[in-house]
Amino acid sequence: MNRLKDKYVKEITPALVSKFNYKSVMQVPKIEKIVINMGIGDAVQNAKALDNAVEELAIITGQKPLITRAKKSIAGFRLREGMPIGAKVTLRGERMYQFLDKLVSVSLPRVRDFRGVSKKAFDGRGNYTLGIKEQLIFPEIDYDKVSKVRGMDIVIVTTANTDEEARELLTQIGMPFQK
Repeated sequence: MNRLKDKYVKEITPALVSKFNYKSVMQVPKIEKIVINMGIGDAVQNAKALDNAVEELAIITGQKPLITRAKKSIAGFRLREGMPIGAKVTLRGERMYQFLDKLVSVSLPRVRDFRGVSKKAFDGRGNYTLGIKEQLIFPEIDYDKVSKVRGMDIVIVTTANTDEEARELLTQIGMPFQK
């Protein structure tokens, strides 16, 4: 059993039930999935960049990324429809909890000048999006092997109906929001 999942079941669920007065335990919001997306703009000129990014994403998440392709051609970016321009991973279940635990307790505190993540990044339906400027904050990434510093977007999809419920859920999990 994962540490974070254990905490969710034993501590967070009862706390949320008492705070929002749910009638059933099934109403308590939970984390459905985490999607990590890495847009690789320089993959257009340099196909090797995509391979490196995919490899790094696989090391970070422990799962093979899906290569995303361009939906339409944009001449200004020298982009053709169907060209590979990014990579994404969707984590669910056990791996999702492991990744979130690692993100909150190890990776985010390693960010330079870290003052907490934004409270405004909720989408109105209880999902939270977080941008990371460099992949080096993850302990698995070897600094010497990195060819280029890349950022990524992390979307945490919850079953919460409102932002308030989702914020409470993530705060209980240990997400370091700004004061």
